[in-house]
Amino acid sequence: MTDKKDRTQPSEETYKAAGVDIEAGNELVRRIAPMAKATSRPGADADLGGFGGLFDLAACQYKDPVLVAANDGVGTKLKVAIESGHHNTVGIDLVAMSVNDLVVQGAEPLFFLDYFASGHLDVDVATQVIAGIAEGCKQAGCALIGGETAEMPGMYADGDYDLAGFAVGAVERDAVLPRKDIQSGDIIIGLASSGPHSNGYSLIRRLVEQQNLDWSSPNPTGGSLTLAEALLTPTKIYVKPLLTTIKAVKNVKGLVHITGGGFQENLPRILTPELTAHIDLTAWEMPPIFTWLQQVGNMAMTEMMRTFNCGIGMTIVVAPENVDKAMASLTEQGEKCFVIGHVATRETDPVTFSGLNSD
Repeated sequence: MTDKKDRTQPSEETYKAAGVDIEAGNELVRRIAPMAKATSRPGADADLGGFGGLFDLAACQYKDPVLVAANDGVGTKLKVAIESGHHNTVGIDLVAMSVNDLVVQGAEPLFFLDYFASGHLDVDVATQVIAGIAEGCKQAGCALIGGETAEMPGMYADGDYDLAGFAVGAVERDAVLPRKDIQSGDIIIGLASSGPHSNGYSLIRRLVEQQNLDWSSPNPTGGSLTLAEALLTPTKIYVKPLLTTIKAVKNVKGLVHITGGGFQENLPRILTPELTAHIDLTAWEMPPIFTWLQQVGNMAMTEMMRTFNCGIGMTIVVAPENVDKAMASLTEQGEKCFVIGHVATRETDPVTFSGLNSD
């Protein structure tokens, strides 16, 4: 006679059996703790493990500070990283998208927190991603003081993960940008981007698929990189050059981070309704990756400017008499910059273009 299983007694279950491995999470914290420690700065010792990250604002010696906060993600650029297996730079993108939004208000980034979510925690992949986050924090001069790792089986496909980042900065109350004296005749300087940064990747992935390319294909614009490696070039972090230039010039009127929506959506953020930003498209040469995207997508230039940064990742607005000083400071900091336009009295649209193939 065989024994019958007693179905009234539930089997012994564990969190790990349900797909959440607490020990893997602990191992990740152990690996990334030295990375966070390496981002220490005045106000933060960047130790991990508490319920919240601590920051001592008094240690920064501000006189009358205003706090500025920003958060963002990386978007579908993550799909390129996941599908190609290159995870070590998207963390830089994560930091860049938030700290570049802080510095345009004149703020110095102070600290950063990240959120990493996956269906199943792959400690090796997560370590690579967070190593990139720590590198981005070092480039921006802010401390990585904490974060959250969420393992959620059933929410994400196997191998997928998502990222969110949160940055806080400070600026003296009388130095908040943009200033209110932006006027017709002011000059717009553009700072070169490192590529598409973290915008337009849903379209980029669509065009790559239409061209029957895969991520290991050679970069269609030449060079030794694969297509994935070229497209995963991290977003440029402009914080240190811009903060240095703001101090050197003392009369910077406004900064604009060229992200989603391109020139048309971002430049009007610092302008009054009476003003227009006029951009001369002949003032810089669009990098080859954008030329390739425009060609294979048969895209009008106006659509390119609304979707991608087209080679200009940040703009700075100054009075004509401060152009040379600003350009010299930016160049000294290693930035490639161009005079790309000017502010004018608005007649039609808040952003207008001139130059070859601008229609």
